[in-house]
Amino acid sequence: MSIGRRWVPAVLALLLASGCAGGAEPSAGEGPITAERLTIAVPAAVGGPLNVFVSFQEQISELVYDKLFAPSPYVDRPQPWLASEVRMVDPSTWEVALRDDVRWHDGEPFTADDVAFTFHYAHEAPTGRFTHHINEIPDVSSVEVLDPHKVRFTCAFPCPDLGPVTLADLPILPEHVWSKVPPAEAKKHDALPVGTGPYRLVEFDPTTGYRFESNPDYFAGAPVVRELVMPIIADPSATFTALRAGQIDAAFRPVSPELIDEFSRSSDVGVIQTRPLRFPELRLNFERAPFDQPRFRQAVSFALDRQELLDTVYLGQGRVADKGYPHPDSPWSDPTLSTPSDPARARALLDELGYLDRDGDGVREGPAGPLRYTVITSGVEPTQVRAAEIVAEQLGEVGIAATAQGLDAGSFADLSTSRDFDLQVSSITAHGVADPTQFIMSHRSGYLWDAPEIPYPEWDALFERWKATTTVDDRRDVAFEMQRMFNQQPTSIPLYYPDEHWAFRPEAFAGWAESPGFGIVHKWSLLPHDVAERAEAIVVAGS
Repeated sequence: MSIGRRWVPAVLALLLASGCAGGAEPSAGEGPITAERLTIAVPAAVGGPLNVFVSFQEQISELVYDKLFAPSPYVDRPQPWLASEVRMVDPSTWEVALRDDVRWHDGEPFTADDVAFTFHYAHEAPTGRFTHHINEIPDVSSVEVLDPHKVRFTCAFPCPDLGPVTLADLPILPEHVWSKVPPAEAKKHDALPVGTGPYRLVEFDPTTGYRFESNPDYFAGAPVVRELVMPIIADPSATFTALRAGQIDAAFRPVSPELIDEFSRSSDVGVIQTRPLRFPELRLNFERAPFDQPRFRQAVSFALDRQELLDTVYLGQGRVADKGYPHPDSPWSDPTLSTPSDPARARALLDELGYLDRDGDGVREGPAGPLRYTVITSGVEPTQVRAAEIVAEQLGEVGIAATAQGLDAGSFADLSTSRDFDLQVSSITAHGVADPTQFIMSHRSGYLWDAPEIPYPEWDALFERWKATTTVDDRRDVAFEMQRMFNQQPTSIPLYYPDEHWAFRPEAFAGWAESPGFGIVHKWSLLPHDVAERAEAIVVAGS
């Protein structure tokens, strides 16, 4: 397919008319849906040269890699992608037929051996983003090659959601490349990746960024943009200054709320509104007193005025986070969840727990002294800093003294990893709040809990029931019980459910489309529109 500039005034209107996209009008109404080259700023390097064992930023990594199902576990009906047909033989066994017309970027054929290798390799590789979804939740005990284009998965306990969740999440790796890398060294592998995806990564520098070239032989159809250049611009203000100046064509970060009106009025910049599957959260360190007490955590949840957080921090651009965790737009979330704000109940709970202000200074005291804590956050993200400040103020109103502290990115990451914090404001993406198996895994990884290391008998009982379910519906019902229990004693509290606005230069490219959980910068925007629509990967009018 040749790449040219084809002007289609109706395209943006179609994309913005989506009910799920919120219906915001672009400030620029037309543009090409093909391009020779786009420059898209990214805030950081993604696992070096897209090493999936180091980090997996789905939207970027999936330019190179494909999965058996697409686009993700975040939609109702993921569609076969590298797979051609999928069948659940019994609750613990799945058989998957594979496409026979796929090749890796270096010309080698894609076969069932690559699929089996990927899963077996992850059994031996260091723990990371994917390995625990093969070794633990679910536990894929074996992958057999039945013929060159057919495999059988067997799980150690029932896995009725393997197809729509796990196989829609895990990228497939080339055996002929990764078999030369000892699994213990997987995180050190720094060669440019070889995938089956629509783009090849041809250059990477940890300070300057990425350059991709399109894969003209992509099995689903040649991409509509031939070259992608992705410079690293960490600072949000610098990113959008570059966009105004025409130095970049789009950004891999949503527009800051204070810039939305400016960009919407601009004749040079287009804006698309999406409903992201992510939110800012207040994390409570359940390993430390008094946050190890369920009722104390419940009091913190009641103390937060989520309407004020939305209005003050995000200028009302989104929804009040009164439906708890996970994200309410995930097809795997209990629609009955409710997490109201009620400072009076927060005060009553703290009184009942014996945390009283005995010296009249406005701060309650407990067995270890006054309730004084620090709310840490990333100092380079202005909305998170403001959210931490508001959280601190609101906790102060119920007698919990808190101070917001913005940290540099390295220090913040170190404290997050070491869990050396009391309270933390951060942001969690779709994998954390829309993937049902990750909700379970987050209770075993130390993110939401650390089972079975830290006792939690009520959760453990539900977990055993969840493992025994043999249908997706039964598993979803138990998961809903888990979600209701979690939100009564949360270790993470959503602060608001933001809408997102994505800015771009329409004279460069106007083919952007929303994919649930992925914003607009992803491979589905860069493939022919009919391909993305057939895969049910993008939000379309009337959906």
